[in-house]
Amino acid sequence: MLIQDIRDSLFDVSDLNQLKCDLNRLQPVDVGEYITQLPEKQRAIAFRLLNKAQAIDVFEYLPTELQEELINSLHNVQVAQIMEAMSPDERAELFDELPAGVVKRLLQQLSPEQRQATATILGYPEGTAGRVMTTEYVRLQEGLTVGEALSKIRRQDEDKETIYYAYVTDNNRKLVRVVSLRQLLFTFPDVYIRDISSDRVIKVKTETPQEEVAQIMKRYDLIAIPVVDREERLVGIITIDDVIDILEEEATEDIQKLAGVSGDEEALSAPLVTMRKRLPWLLAIMALYIGAASAIAPFQSVIAAVPVLAVIMPIFSNTGGTVGIQALTVTIRGLGVGEVTPRDTFKILRKEILAGLGTAVVLALTMMALSMIWAKPQERWVGLIAGTVMATNTMVAVTLGTLLPMGLKRLKLDPALVSGPLVTTMLDTIGFLTFLTLISVALHVFHLPQ
Repeated sequence: MLIQDIRDSLFDVSDLNQLKCDLNRLQPVDVGEYITQLPEKQRAIAFRLLNKAQAIDVFEYLPTELQEELINSLHNVQVAQIMEAMSPDERAELFDELPAGVVKRLLQQLSPEQRQATATILGYPEGTAGRVMTTEYVRLQEGLTVGEALSKIRRQDEDKETIYYAYVTDNNRKLVRVVSLRQLLFTFPDVYIRDISSDRVIKVKTETPQEEVAQIMKRYDLIAIPVVDREERLVGIITIDDVIDILEEEATEDIQKLAGVSGDEEALSAPLVTMRKRLPWLLAIMALYIGAASAIAPFQSVIAAVPVLAVIMPIFSNTGGTVGIQALTVTIRGLGVGEVTPRDTFKILRKEILAGLGTAVVLALTMMALSMIWAKPQERWVGLIAGTVMATNTMVAVTLGTLLPMGLKRLKLDPALVSGPLVTTMLDTIGFLTFLTLISVALHVFHLPQ
């Protein structure tokens, strides 16, 4: 059954029993989406129709703000059951968004084991492997046989995050080997796991940036990766579903920063929330554009003397900005997915400049032709300057679009901080100032006709 099939009958009292059956038959992710789309007063009612197991699974698929809303509306016993059953990494992510008082109350309701697991994750900096890992993993001792290992997994590890890999540690919990479930299943029970496990373990440190973790897992096609502390002790794992979330989060953040939008804005945010998140960026961008406008202000008499300038100047702005954003986007994307590093700066710059030369020639000729078409006969000399400046501005655009994100990455800053509006404004300022200065010089030095 699909969500659409039950939407129309919701909250008709006579149909609540049927709705309860329908919701408990759906996949948790679909129920989570369905509850999210309901009016605020109806969400808690729909959630209460779920049985205990379904409610626990659905809760992890709900947005953080809705999770907080349900925590405030459910009984303490229900909340405690849900919190206890959540995976430690999901629980830590939720606690990050809740008020300190609520977090303290919820921590007190957890079992000592789960409280410790959550506190461990919350103790690591945001954006690191330690903060996104889970402490639920399969750990085996070196001296076990395959039969003993499988028996342990069946007996104790039912609720672990993943059992596709088992991690072999020594007596001090130091990670020494890894073995796959496939290897365990297809090996005789009396074989020791140290004889079939691999000592070439791909792992990350707790302080490794989460985007680097995602790149490592992508590079080696892993569905889980172990996380170790500074003493090489196994403390957790990161699974493929966490990596998908990381990649989505990083891509969303980069795209929004490039557009000058707050990194945590969602498509269905309330209008007031949207305004509050966008307005500071817009005011900041307006302040940047004042700089571009200031470059034009001293040349008002020049524009009045050569009216065609007012027609062709917007082309400078739009074309130069687009060229810069193209180079910027390709560079940031390459850095984001690990295709390039700051060491490749000159290689990328060389490619962009070679491509930019051809682009500059075509754009310059087009700009020259348009200027001569729109200009009066005595103003057609403007086309030569317009074409020259367009070519120059194109080369500046590809250079800035490459060097700025590379420079930020070298300084260990987020390359996406160089947003599209920032690059566009810089190029506008440079282009307008160069163009109008050359026009002014031509008018006053060579006494060209107007």
